[in-house]
Amino acid sequence: MTIDIQRMQDLAHEIVRLQGELDREIENRRRALGVELTGRIVGFEHGVLDAQRRLKVSVLRFVARSDLVSIVTAPVIYSLIVPLVIVDLWVTAYQAICFRAYGIARVRRRDYIMFDRAHLGYLNRIEALNCAFCSYANGLIGFVREVSSRTEQYWCPIKHALRVSDPLHRYYAFLEYGDADGYRARLAEFRDRLREREVADRTA
Repeated sequence: MTIDIQRMQDLAHEIVRLQGELDREIENRRRALGVELTGRIVGFEHGVLDAQRRLKVSVLRFVARSDLVSIVTAPVIYSLIVPLVIVDLWVTAYQAICFRAYGIARVRRRDYIMFDRAHLGYLNRIEALNCAFCSYANGLIGFVREVSSRTEQYWCPIKHALRVSDPLHRYYAFLEYGDADGYRARLAEFRDRLREREVADRTA
């Protein structure tokens, strides 16, 4: 049993290591394209932005090239902004109240919701608006997933019997399905990890 648990922990650590390696490769590709990052400020090497602007398609030409399906469905897509904002406000209030009460480190929205695509010179206003919408929607979903994942670790850090598609990283460390002794013995440990993370966040 111990060997199996150790093996799973090793695999989880390998997944994290590979993710870090992938992030480094993506960063190398950005540099090759002339992208410069200083903290959270995005810039470009000299001349790159001018080259991008030469590839921009005007709004009128963009609309003229758009197919009817895209034009008709656009209002439906953008109508999602209403429930998204409601979810955003509700989850923000939830973690502000409940995470503070439980001593769980609060999730920072800025780590998930980013609008850096606005710096790309080859996007016209409609394309930039589309990118901003997708940045907000997908970033918000990532933010909500992290809030719910920390909630799950606090209340129910147990793997499912069925396969979960694309679980968050902490799921791999959860207790095995059916491990009743582990649940009773280690629940406090899982909660303490969230409190330790809060201390780390405050001192970072």
